[in-house]
Amino acid sequence: MADRMKGKRVLVTGAGSSGGEGWGNGKAAAVLYAREGARVLAADHRLDAAQATCDIIRAEGGICEVVAGDVSLGADCAGLVRAMVEAFGGIDVLHNNVGIAETGGPVEASEESWNRVIAVNQTSIFLMCKHALPHMAAQRSGAIVNVASVAALRWVGFPYAAYSASKAAVIALTRNIALQYATEGIRANCVVPGLLNTPMIREPLVARYGGDLGQMIETRDRASPTGRMGDAWDTAYAALFLASDEARYINATELVVDGGLSARCA
Repeated sequence: MADRMKGKRVLVTGAGSSGGEGWGNGKAAAVLYAREGARVLAADHRLDAAQATCDIIRAEGGICEVVAGDVSLGADCAGLVRAMVEAFGGIDVLHNNVGIAETGGPVEASEESWNRVIAVNQTSIFLMCKHALPHMAAQRSGAIVNVASVAALRWVGFPYAAYSASKAAVIALTRNIALQYATEGIRANCVVPGLLNTPMIREPLVARYGGDLGQMIETRDRASPTGRMGDAWDTAYAALFLASDEARYINATELVVDGGLSARCA
């Protein structure tokens, strides 16, 4: 184990791979923070998913506790932060990872789908920050890492209206928080992943490729300037840097992790 996060208390939402088997962004981030010496609270709406992540951390000799909660609900967000403070005495890093992807433009997507995506991807970050920021302000230190998406920056090849809108809002909210709290020792930044091969993207996107997972992966690999999609570890290492003291003068910015996709004109 390394020590880039030694002594840090880190709350990771969406810390389980609830989208399916494999390494999701939150699971990889939670494990990586622990490998770097952090004490981690793994939060997920499914306790079993959070526990699976925690088991990996503990098996590697790391420190982790688990908690279940729905981050689209204010009472649950308050409970997650309260559990963090009770477990570790405070919070140094809030990693907001929870997100869902549903396809469809304004005509195709239902109102229910729109509201669901906005609640999970956007409102959850507002609620988690609402309850975590007072603790960070009281200790005059803290780092917030929010996970956005290149879908907030550009067209990604198919209608993604609610997802794109929610992730654009994440970037704007992050900048707002970063500037409001900069004088209180708190930083807020975004990781902006591009095309990734993670459990979350498989179920909502495979249907667009006739149910053929192999074709979906091949098409998305080909769409990346590098010739392959990234994975959860690419996002996790970017988040680790932004959360660490190495990034102490980095605030209100977006770290794009997309192999160059967002720089491409078409």
